[in-house]
Amino acid sequence: MTSTISCQKRSALEMTNSSSSSQQQQQLPQDTIRPPLSSRQRGTLKTLLTRSSPFANETGSLPIGEFNTSCGNNDADGALSVTSNAKILVVGAGGLGCEILKDLAMSGVVKDVVVIDLDTIDVTNLNRQFLFRSKDVGQSKAEVAARFINQRCPWMSVVPYHGKIQDKDADFYRQFKVVISGLDNVEARRWLNGMINNLVEFDEDGDPNPETIIPFVDGGTEGFSGQSRLILPRITSCFECSLDAFTPSAAVPLCTIAETPRIPEHCIAYAYVLQWPKEFPDRKLDTDSPADMKWVYEKALERATQFGIGGVTYMLTMGVVKNIIPAVASTNAIVSAVCVNEAIKVLSFCSQSLNTYMMYMGSEGIHSHTFVYEQKSTCPVCTTHVHRLTLPPSTTLNSLLQQLCEGEFRLKSPSITSSSKTLYMRKPVALEKATKANLDKPLKDLINSGEELTVTDPVFPDTSLGVVVTFE
Repeated sequence: MTSTISCQKRSALEMTNSSSSSQQQQQLPQDTIRPPLSSRQRGTLKTLLTRSSPFANETGSLPIGEFNTSCGNNDADGALSVTSNAKILVVGAGGLGCEILKDLAMSGVVKDVVVIDLDTIDVTNLNRQFLFRSKDVGQSKAEVAARFINQRCPWMSVVPYHGKIQDKDADFYRQFKVVISGLDNVEARRWLNGMINNLVEFDEDGDPNPETIIPFVDGGTEGFSGQSRLILPRITSCFECSLDAFTPSAAVPLCTIAETPRIPEHCIAYAYVLQWPKEFPDRKLDTDSPADMKWVYEKALERATQFGIGGVTYMLTMGVVKNIIPAVASTNAIVSAVCVNEAIKVLSFCSQSLNTYMMYMGSEGIHSHTFVYEQKSTCPVCTTHVHRLTLPPSTTLNSLLQQLCEGEFRLKSPSITSSSKTLYMRKPVALEKATKANLDKPLKDLINSGEELTVTDPVFPDTSLGVVVTFE
């Protein structure tokens, strides 16, 4: 009791001692990064983490740990100390990523954050990605976001990485206590989910080692809708378990684009898929270049005028070429707040964790609901299920690979081996050439009925898919 009162007094003293001069600041130019906020201005979660709660994590439907209050950082096992010492990875520095970084900083209890993003800043980002300014266009999102937070919120350190998440190995991801994803790309989210699940180690009884489980908080938005989910690798359902909820992108036939365009998107696709390579055969289209995008827009507009199609705009051109998902700032703010809330809870155990999926539907009002997303028994990532297929013996190896790409697994570039030989391997080039002839061979000439095959694919990092093929 005395410890709790002492913490409350300390918090009150911090707020009282905040500088009053900040209230008299003159308005600064738009591109100027303002001085750090005082604790009174930004608030703090320290009080929350140093008080007992009737809604602690162990009382929820997904208990992960027991809430241990602490005063200051002296208690190494206390919620405040554990949260402050945890290293957090934020994947993506776009619409969701900017909000996530801001929320982590404003929590006042997070100190060590790493952010990774491949993209550079485009002028269209400035209406909602508030860590960026017009002078930042063309620069790395991760680097600019980190620089802004480090200057504005010096109590939290942000280390940026500009590059692909696939370029980092398992040791990189193993250093974090929680991973928060703000990606807008399904394939990247699949890869990240696979990597984090693969980090889990098992004991002699086949049970997951809790020390190797890195909680994964995944957020996503589209227009006025959004979702946030908490994934405990190998315990709850994973991202791959819900892949059926994401409709595969439908490819438009090239003949339609070239001969009979019907909608504005066809005209835009014609400009950047067919016209650009003809005009600039030695240069790849730079989607972050205003000049390149203006060229595509003008050519698409000419194509649309030729076929009497309306609706081609510069913004639509950007959306089609860069596959931009419609974004609303308020939706990003809501979903990112839920993501950070879950990250704080899973680190400190201060409150009940989300079990396991939250959907927000802003188009229907301020409405959301949560439910348990059940683990898929045949999930190739978080289960060890061996998949069985019954096929005619005349089925070619290429047909089998196509089935794996177009079926429930949605693989991208699968390679396949049997227990005795390599059937087809895409890399290295020499091995691909040596096994390419097998693609047109019937399976009966390559394997025995009931034989288990091992399938690897870039969407599943460091893991494989077991498939048993039985002949009809």
